[in-house]
Amino acid sequence: MKYSFEKIIDRTNSHAKAVDIIPIPEAHVREGFSKIPMWVADMNFETVPTIPEKIIERTNHHLYGYFIMPDTYYESIIKWQENRNQVKGLKAENIAYENGLLGGVVSAINILTSPGDKVLVHSPTYVGFTNSLTNKGYGLVHSDLYIDEEGIWRMDYEEMERKIVANKIHTAIFCNPHNPTGRVWSREEIEKAYEIYKKHDVYVVEDCIWSDIILGDNKFTPAQSINEDAKMRTISFYAPSKTFNLAGLVGSYHIVYNKRLNDRLEKESSLPMYNHPNLLSVAALEGAYSEEGSKWTDELRKVLTKNIDFAYNYIKENFKGVKVQKPQGTYLLYLDLSNYLKENNKDLDTLLKEGVSVGVIWQDGRPFNKDNTIRMNLALPYSLVVEAFERLDKYVFNK
Repeated sequence: MKYSFEKIIDRTNSHAKAVDIIPIPEAHVREGFSKIPMWVADMNFETVPTIPEKIIERTNHHLYGYFIMPDTYYESIIKWQENRNQVKGLKAENIAYENGLLGGVVSAINILTSPGDKVLVHSPTYVGFTNSLTNKGYGLVHSDLYIDEEGIWRMDYEEMERKIVANKIHTAIFCNPHNPTGRVWSREEIEKAYEIYKKHDVYVVEDCIWSDIILGDNKFTPAQSINEDAKMRTISFYAPSKTFNLAGLVGSYHIVYNKRLNDRLEKESSLPMYNHPNLLSVAALEGAYSEEGSKWTDELRKVLTKNIDFAYNYIKENFKGVKVQKPQGTYLLYLDLSNYLKENNKDLDTLLKEGVSVGVIWQDGRPFNKDNTIRMNLALPYSLVVEAFERLDKYVFNK
């Protein structure tokens, strides 16, 4: 490989949330164990060199005042979407900056619904949707994903339609790929979901923040690409932040082809005056969405596929009673501990603390709307992934 993903980077004293915060109440790392951050969704890899190069180039111009978006920003997105996702005909007028993906999602929901209205989401549900939308007064209706006989997460189309009708829903959030399960929806699955959305006049807010992190031979399909109706009823959000570890810089963008929705979204985003672009995040996107950034992403996907394969197989072979489905995208595992906890007469809080005690900083999965679950982030050097699972094996699951 051209790029190194095995370098272990000391993130202490860098104000890194992943390292400085332990998200499990009253949990502590025992003396003699280093912290292995496996919770919040950022990566422990250095980003592609073209990003700091672009940022440094811009900071060398010692004026950082108000600015207009450069044409190169839109050109970078158009080229990236065409080369990576086979998107044709995308124009600058269809793209707009968003100062954070969740802020953009809330803006989109604001123009599509009124406070008190119900919004359809799939469950398990990304906690960011739950917090952002309930804080704004929207009600969430959960349509449960299920695991089929092949161990693959699936949408329950009958339940989706039933809940849309029963709750008079006209707005849905579609997480593509899905967080936290890691499902990469096939074109056929998306088409079937959109038949229901069209039938009941449901507009869709599509979260595509994980669209670049596709594992193995799986393929991302933008919902807007399946047909003209889907293209016109969908507001899609993308960001380089997960792919290139840029969450601390802030900055995402939306793609909207429906002019009426685009005009309303632009107006809504402008009202609180929060949506001004970050100068350095614009430079970072241009560095990310480059030819070198594309090559780096391809190598990252191979590294993450290796990490996921190892962790999945290790759990299946060594952690009796733990259920896990192999993700097709993202760098996340979502573990179901129901059987393990019952068989060992243990509760989830105790298990979470036991993991943290040996330095494995993992995440309580219950806020994602499913009991007895843990979410794990595997975007770190392979040697640390191996070390983490060996610790869990020796000191937690098989002590």
